[in-house]
Amino acid sequence: MSVNADCIETSIFDLFKSGPGPSSSHTIGPMKAAHDFLSLCRDHADELSRMPTDIPLAFHVRLFGSLSATGEGHGTDAAVLAGLLGYDPSSCPPGFLQRLREDKQHEHTVLAGTREIRASLSRITHDSVMHSFPYSNTLIISLVPEKPSGDGEPPLLEREYYSVGGGFIQWKGWKAPERGLPVHRYRNMRQLRELLRTTGLAIHELMLENEMAISGMGRAAILEKLDALMEIMLASVRHGLERDGALPGTLGVQRKAAELYERGKAMPLRSDRFMAQLNAYAMATAEENAAGGVIVTAPTCGASGVMPALLHALRHDLVVGDRALREGMLAAAAVGFLAKHNAAIAGAEVGCQGEVGVGSAMAAALVAHARGSSAATTENAAEIALEHHLGLTCDPVGGYVQIPCIERNAMGALKAYNAYLIASTENPWHHRVTLDSVIAAMAETGRDMNAKFKETSLGGLAVSMVNC
Repeated sequence: MSVNADCIETSIFDLFKSGPGPSSSHTIGPMKAAHDFLSLCRDHADELSRMPTDIPLAFHVRLFGSLSATGEGHGTDAAVLAGLLGYDPSSCPPGFLQRLREDKQHEHTVLAGTREIRASLSRITHDSVMHSFPYSNTLIISLVPEKPSGDGEPPLLEREYYSVGGGFIQWKGWKAPERGLPVHRYRNMRQLRELLRTTGLAIHELMLENEMAISGMGRAAILEKLDALMEIMLASVRHGLERDGALPGTLGVQRKAAELYERGKAMPLRSDRFMAQLNAYAMATAEENAAGGVIVTAPTCGASGVMPALLHALRHDLVVGDRALREGMLAAAAVGFLAKHNAAIAGAEVGCQGEVGVGSAMAAALVAHARGSSAATTENAAEIALEHHLGLTCDPVGGYVQIPCIERNAMGALKAYNAYLIASTENPWHHRVTLDSVIAAMAETGRDMNAKFKETSLGGLAVSMVNC
């Protein structure tokens, strides 16, 4: 089998990341970019310390594209400020971004060596929505000397960053970090399917062998990290089911998951109970995400309720063991890799088909593999789930990840389970559409989708709801 050098070399733990909501592209990515820029400044600490101390230094940030259009509702400003203050997504305390947003005028300082640098929300500018940068979610971070006269000075340091979806970032001149090469090289499902056939490995085994080669971690360490991520996912469901009241922002959206869960338990039909509770699980995590709680990107924050809903249902309602769940997580990661590598997982690039659609496909693969389905059935389940999200726009009302995002996670969870049911009851060799085909369709649809439907809040429900 001939495989191009352009193969998938992503780590599982780049795809699955814990951090604060509400958006991987607009919160986690920008926070990582700002944290990287602080590190860049600290690398130049000796040079900065030799500058005159009577001229203060400050961070200035310009947001472009979808970051500019919906950044305020997505918490981008606070996320950037948190990164400049030294926090990364995994270390950011719950509620910290909200506290930053509530104190907009506060002047913060951070050290680069011995030199103080000022940082504030007031120095973050929302720039052009339409631009010519290579990615919609672009931000430029500068270290600027601020003279009392107000005369503009060229930046001392500056970097152009791109938040490319799922919390992944790049920058102008970026090169992929040096890592180990995967043992099993593939770039699409056709090649992965052939590897599974020739090696005799199950999907989770192949994924584990690749992760060990890429990350250098041992098998036990990888499984331990997977267990920790699963527990964060399950905790996000539990926390969401324990809370009620209004979500942050101006929309006045009330949490629904807890009430839906309680009412679902009283439904007389077992099938209705299961569906209502699966809805509640997905909405619980999506509400936690909207409130800035800690979630796991799967593949993004905006879709973070789909996989936890199925995990929770499998463990607590269908009594599937943790080993099978862990193996299902690895199968889900394979689907996420394929979508990211051959299309995109950012709403700003391809709409919500790349977020909830891919999240639903990953969850369908999780259920199928965890319940012992063949690789063919697992692929078909993922394909069905993604196929029936094609064309889904990203149109958050008011720029908040609330309407339609929270209920959309619930719909993605139900579609994932239904996709598993359809795939598991058909002859897999009679299935006509491949996962590669539907990912290619998603990429084409995303390229042709009008920009106003790609996380800018300039079209769709974001406009029609306001006008009604």
